[in-house]
Amino acid sequence: MSEQIFSLAALTVLELSPPAMVEAAARAGYSHVGLRLEPATAEEYHFPLMADLDLRRQTHKALSDTGIKVLDIEILRLKPHTRVQDFKAFLEVGADFGATELLIAGNDPDEARVTENFAELCDLAKPFGIYPHLEFMPWTDSPNLSHALRVVGNAGRSNGCVLVDAFHLNRSRSSLDELAAAVKSNPQRFRYAQLCDVVGPVPDDMSEILRQARNERRFPGDGDCDLTGLLRALPRQIPISLEAPTREQPPLDGCQRAQVGLQKMRAVLGQA
Repeated sequence: MSEQIFSLAALTVLELSPPAMVEAAARAGYSHVGLRLEPATAEEYHFPLMADLDLRRQTHKALSDTGIKVLDIEILRLKPHTRVQDFKAFLEVGADFGATELLIAGNDPDEARVTENFAELCDLAKPFGIYPHLEFMPWTDSPNLSHALRVVGNAGRSNGCVLVDAFHLNRSRSSLDELAAAVKSNPQRFRYAQLCDVVGPVPDDMSEILRQARNERRFPGDGDCDLTGLLRALPRQIPISLEAPTREQPPLDGCQRAQVGLQKMRAVLGQA
């Protein structure tokens, strides 16, 4: 039986530089990390891995020194005016780090166009051995599991995947039964998942959902998500990435967050 892959997502420890993040992951006991090559928002503090060659060298050294591997790279957005060929340099850097998974957001209300662009991106990524994953998020134009499954299915590419994040599954009110059926019919569409928890009912205000997503998630097992049901619906031993930006009281630093998160993630997986 292969060993379970646990990865540390960048958003969990966004204040850490990529080399420091790799070292924190190694100390905590992860096998992989996710690298944020492009920022998700203009406001967040970002370490410019795409532009800073010295930072890339430092990150490669940290990976080599620790034995940590890169699971995924993020984040690319499919927008109305996206030119997919412009993403080639991003894919080249990701492949140089050894990443196999790519996180995509759908920010285009034209479903036919986003489907076409997703298919083109899959074709561009295939020679690099990279699998693009469309991540549904309630505030994007791919707001739920049903939409993401439809886009990826209609794109019809063998390396096209759907990324399930526990937060977004809960806040989009997507169905575990639909997920289980999709996994059963096409398990290769699901190559990794993101785990966290969340407290309370789904807010009516989308801006509040977005605020919670970026600041107020909980560690696995500390909230109201049916994480056992989620893990049972996903493929067995799917790589799991901890994406849990949280302002715990008392506050934890990045290294502590990585360590506590992994402990809680292991406990939830044991229950499942």
